[in-house]
Amino acid sequence: MMTASRDLHDVNDANDAAHSQDEAVHVFVYGTLRAGEINDMICAAQRHGIAAPVYVGTSTLGGQLYDFGHYPGMVLGVGAAGRVSGDIYRIPAALIPVLDEIEAVYPGEAGLFVREMHDVSCDGASYACIVYSVSASAVGQLPQIPGGDWVAYRRAREANAA
Repeated sequence: MMTASRDLHDVNDANDAAHSQDEAVHVFVYGTLRAGEINDMICAAQRHGIAAPVYVGTSTLGGQLYDFGHYPGMVLGVGAAGRVSGDIYRIPAALIPVLDEIEAVYPGEAGLFVREMHDVSCDGASYACIVYSVSASAVGQLPQIPGGDWVAYRRAREANAA
């Protein structure tokens, strides 16, 4: 499955629409933004008085997942066989600045995560999704998460530590 990268101005257009609760975009979340995780974006939306994200489905995206300790980072498109599991949500555009804050993505500043647009397939449909990724140079000697599923990996790690 190929992933087409969208122009970053599409994301900026979504930001421009953030003042309207009726505007919506899609996001692919693979780590702490997933439901039940520490940065659960459904809870983040609720804390900020923003309409709840709507679950679209679970899918995978080409890339490799790395363990940064308390959160994962995804390097997109590394190795054709590598897949990262995550969830697609339809979110109000007003939630984008909240997600940017969680991921420490600030205009004009270099950070660990970068917000990009990628097409993600799910149940026969394709969605242009915001994806927060990291560069290959950021992962250095970090352990790769086998299977590409942060939630399963974190749970197994915690069970082994107990």
